Amino acid sequence: MSFSRSFLKSIGLTEEQVTAVMDEHIGVTDALKSQRDQYKAEADKIPGLNQQIAALEAEKGYKKKFEDEHSAHEALKQKIADEAESAKVKAAYRKMLTEEKVSEKHLDTVLQFTDFSGMKLDKDGKLENEKELREAGRQKWGDFIVTTVERGAPVSTPPEAPKAAKTKEEIFAIKDTAERQKAIAENHELFGF
Repeated sequence: MSFSRSFLKSIGLTEEQVTAVMDEHIGVTDALKSQRDQYKAEADKIPGLNQQIAALEAEKGYKKKFEDEHSAHEALKQKIADEAESAKVKAAYRKMLTEEKVSEKHLDTVLQFTDFSGMKLDKDGKLENEKELREAGRQKWGDFIVTTVERGAPVSTPPEAPKAAKTKEEIFAIKDTAERQKAIAENHELFGF
């Protein structure tokens, strides 16, 4: 059975009462329909909201990934800065060892077995505690320090004594022609050429 005008008249209501009840019923029904349509529209939004929620969750993942990548990038920058500082320390120590006359041939080996962890540079780019490092280097790497001794050139045979100059008469007295010509060439100033 449905709620209608004829039903209301059958239960003995007057026309005015039927109209009043129907108007009230239509008002309530329209309000319910409006509320139903609003709920349906909101329910239709749920898949879109679910997508937005999923996107936000994914964004949180990206945010974490960004933070992780940022941390890794900062760690890499610090590592590069530390390596650059370490290279400067090694170069300064190499220079110091060279000044201490450590053999160039053994210098790379000495550097390979040196612990650089406690070494730092001062504001001028020189090793801190350089005096102590020099002393420690002399003690530790003393076997690799080259000492040079200067010696003159060895003389295997004594130099020839200068030949005495001959006079014109002595040269003309030489009987062998080849020897005489050789003597003339050796003493050419006597003959004006």
